[in-house]
Amino acid sequence: MSRTVLVVDDDPAQRRILEEMIRRFGYHPVTADGGQSALDILRGPQGKDIALLILDLVMPDIGGIEVLESIKPQNEMLPVIVQTAQGGIDTVVQAMRAGADDFVVKPVSPERLKVSVQNTLKVNALAGEITRMKKKVEGELTFDQLVLESPAMANVMRLGQRAAQSTIPVLIEGESGVGKEMIARAIQGESDRAGRPFVSVNCGAIPENLVESLLFGHEKGSFTGATGKHSGKFQEANSGTLFLDEIGELPLDIQVKLLRALQEGEVDPVGAKRPVPVDVRVISATNRDLIEMVKEGQFREDLYYRLNVFPIMVPPLRERPEDISGLVGHFVTRFSAEEGRKISAVAHDAMEMLQVYSWPGNVRQLENAIFRAIVLAEGDQLTLAEFPQIAAQLDGYEVTVPAAPADPEPQAIDVVPALIGEELPAAICRPLASDGSTLGIPAMTDGGDVRRLEEIEADMIRLALQRYRGHMSEVARKLGIGRSTLYRKVRELGLEAKM
Repeated sequence: MSRTVLVVDDDPAQRRILEEMIRRFGYHPVTADGGQSALDILRGPQGKDIALLILDLVMPDIGGIEVLESIKPQNEMLPVIVQTAQGGIDTVVQAMRAGADDFVVKPVSPERLKVSVQNTLKVNALAGEITRMKKKVEGELTFDQLVLESPAMANVMRLGQRAAQSTIPVLIEGESGVGKEMIARAIQGESDRAGRPFVSVNCGAIPENLVESLLFGHEKGSFTGATGKHSGKFQEANSGTLFLDEIGELPLDIQVKLLRALQEGEVDPVGAKRPVPVDVRVISATNRDLIEMVKEGQFREDLYYRLNVFPIMVPPLRERPEDISGLVGHFVTRFSAEEGRKISAVAHDAMEMLQVYSWPGNVRQLENAIFRAIVLAEGDQLTLAEFPQIAAQLDGYEVTVPAAPADPEPQAIDVVPALIGEELPAAICRPLASDGSTLGIPAMTDGGDVRRLEEIEADMIRLALQRYRGHMSEVARKLGIGRSTLYRKVRELGLEAKM
């Protein structure tokens, strides 16, 4: 799905030109003929779809600066590119202070505008990712920062926001990988415990003999190996939220102690003489059918009813395809930044394939697929070729993975064009052309060994000195080194250069 760009300009001709440019760049343009109409669009139902604003500064009704001052307090993350025929430094400073992200002068060339649009959207996306990660770490993540665009997830958000307004026990149910922990973090972020500790425990990943100690803590010497006092996860989460993932994996004897902790608001560390009071909100999650486990005697019935006061069912990703596009964009931005890659988009056919795939591993599988694609990608966008494992499972999508190239035969590497009409030292050249002319510097010795790097560097300097007839500034520039470095290397090699 192409992103929407709002173009605001009172000049009809200029507005049409910008509209066509935006369309050619691959975005969906929306136009406004003045400041007031732009504000109406941004404040209306269409406003949430606007990904970028291109704003003229000089307009008869409401100027661009006034528009910026009106929208930035409510939508500070909206990227804005301002344009005007008045390109003075004072205008630039005023626009930037009002919240603009970039500045172009009329008439702007298509190349300049395209670079500005792409860079502004990319920087804005990175800023959004940084904000989301910061809020997650600080325990202030809210539902607005999550990718929840499908109707099914709208109900999850509504229930989560209601749960956040109280201390009611919440049980989040759903398949593995659907994002249950992110829902729990958003519940805390919108509650009065926002900014306080959020401690996550995967109950299925703890050895059975360590569960009690890890959750409730232990005293020094309470058992073999207890060389010091340890405060458990309940005490770590004091005043905040404890997220118990895969709660159905807890042993029955630990379920008894968990029930007491929930009912009494205190925990009994192993070896302690008295209980320790804790103020913790517990949010639990499971991918199993707990009521069936209760019937089979694998889960305590009293604990089940204590936890399952406010259930929230998170649907699998295959039931909410509307979220896939947003999740893909989120992961592409994140992993491109982490891996230092310049991936700007996903090809249309690749996105179409990702949206029709069933994703049995849910959001976690999608995340890993995008991570792998980012590492594999050779261009500036993800294509079908980066998703061979997904394409192999769907009809109508074929991806041919090229075979790994065979090891090439050792050969000279032609790194420098031939000198025209000049004779080079025999040690440098290797006849490669049919007429025996010298074309480059060999990387191999006559015996088939790789030449030393110092020898190749010396040959390069000799070649450059002859090619540019000893003009040291030109030689240094072509070799990409400083003049002082070049003079030092020439002295070390004992060469004489014509000044």
